[in-house]
Amino acid sequence: MAEKTVHRVELPPVLQRAHGFWVNYSKPIIYISSAIIILICGWLIYKYMFKLPQEQKANDAVFVVQKYFSDFSNAPSDSTKSMLADKCLNGEGTNQGALKFISKYSGTEAANLCNYYAGACYLNLKQFDKAIKYLKDFQTSSDQIQSRAYGMIGDAYSELKKNDDALDYYKKAAHLNEKDEYTSSEFLFRAGMFAESIGKNKEAAELYKKIKDDYPESEKGKTIDRYLARVGKIGE
Repeated sequence: MAEKTVHRVELPPVLQRAHGFWVNYSKPIIYISSAIIILICGWLIYKYMFKLPQEQKANDAVFVVQKYFSDFSNAPSDSTKSMLADKCLNGEGTNQGALKFISKYSGTEAANLCNYYAGACYLNLKQFDKAIKYLKDFQTSSDQIQSRAYGMIGDAYSELKKNDDALDYYKKAAHLNEKDEYTSSEFLFRAGMFAESIGKNKEAAELYKKIKDDYPESEKGKTIDRYLARVGKIGE
């Protein structure tokens, strides 16, 4: 019986290199792939078994703090406002305030919102360092609300006589979304007024000029010439 001839098929050089790579590195690749899969599975378990249910619980519970903050924001007098600021922060009876809520529901969107509430309340109570802390912890995709948070941080720094930080945050509030004519012109004006108050007339003039150039039809734009005149820049 004639022996069968076995024909060896030569792999192209590229495939040979790929085969050699797999032989040498198959174990590390498998380990790394397995680790990635474990991480993804762990994240999915965390998201659907823990994070989303926690978000739902927080959303269901935050309405009390929201009510306290609404009462604080609409208070008819300064004395009432201070009392309601404390209530919003610390709660009343069995109802928790913003501080306990932030601790209990840390990492949720509702707790993030409570950082804003807490910062605004501490600013009203003249506890400026705490106001800065909570407002810096607050982050939102809403440019208008984020600008207001930056503006309040600027207010807190100005009260602490940290003038450079205050001016930086007023400008940060103004520049966050320059397409928002109302918000940007308002914070440019506040930044200009503050710069003028601390003797930085040149910077104040630049801020007022930006209002004149970019937002001439805004409320502040229509009257900005008088402020430019005050810093010696009328007619520019």
